[in-house]
Amino acid sequence: MHDWKKVILRPDDTLEKAIQLLNSELLKIVLVADDQGRLLGTVVDGDVRRALSQHYEIDTHLADIMFKEPTTASVEDDRELILAMMKNKYILAVPILDADKKIIGLETLQYLLEVSKFDNPVFLMAGGFGKRLRPLTNDTPKPLLKVGTKPILETILEQFVEVGFHNFFISTHYKAEMLRNYFGDGSQWGVNIRYVHEEEPLGTAGALGLLPDSLPELPVFIMNGDLLTKVNFERLLNFHNEQGGIATMCAREYNFQVPYGVIQAEEHKIMSIVEKPIHNFFVNAGIYILSPSLVRSVESNRYLDMPNLLEKEIEQGAQVNMYPIHEYWLDVGQREEYERANKEIIFSNP
Repeated sequence: MHDWKKVILRPDDTLEKAIQLLNSELLKIVLVADDQGRLLGTVVDGDVRRALSQHYEIDTHLADIMFKEPTTASVEDDRELILAMMKNKYILAVPILDADKKIIGLETLQYLLEVSKFDNPVFLMAGGFGKRLRPLTNDTPKPLLKVGTKPILETILEQFVEVGFHNFFISTHYKAEMLRNYFGDGSQWGVNIRYVHEEEPLGTAGALGLLPDSLPELPVFIMNGDLLTKVNFERLLNFHNEQGGIATMCAREYNFQVPYGVIQAEEHKIMSIVEKPIHNFFVNAGIYILSPSLVRSVESNRYLDMPNLLEKEIEQGAQVNMYPIHEYWLDVGQREEYERANKEIIFSNP
């Protein structure tokens, strides 16, 4: 039994603290309470993503971003009633309150104990040359470089397998045989792995045109094979299905501070001076979910990058969603990031 008292925060605690709790505690919910223990609101993953997408600062108080009308249950409600409530409202946790609205417990769906299975294809892009990591990649393709005791791509594969995905495709080009020999048909992990070989590099989306026509009519995951992340893939898939649209792109917030005072002027007249302003952007995180119709639209053996594919859809009026990532994420594309990844205990293996 998890200690629900560990996920109680005050309304003047920060968004940063809530993110830390959501990433460290299996309950995946933060309860916001006053000094008397009365429930004021809750913060879950969706609340954090909404706050980040609206560029709330990391030190924003929870009172400003929490959900103030959460579903709750009474101490008198039996378990069957609470579970039915959670099922009907598609929620994973319900605070239990006494007559004074004080928190006395937290009922959760133990979905982590259930055996899930997802037939969605997962397409891992592993054909790049890894030029920025040379000489490490002179003899080894980048996805087979080890972080801890395992290759990067094996860590990615096992994260998907752990959630319940089993239908994998791996794109290859540079040193393709090494990748095929290492992962084989996937039976070592109890999954099915097939390979898509690019005779010439086709870009981050072009290899989609080489996928077989027999794919199930389900959204397709696409992920670069040089990423380390703690993103919950099941939650990402649920987001995509709930939001609708033809595609979902994961995005990471990137902050850039101008090292000088920035002048805002009208002709020769200075209107204001902002000292070393910080600009916030969302950058492509290299993880996508595409509708099967969009995947089928990619022509075979034509170079195409994913941003160009999605930009074209947006220009034509299609809905493309953004999924802000606040979990651990690292692009192991340069020597500095690779060395940093090997120092991160979170991805070390005993």
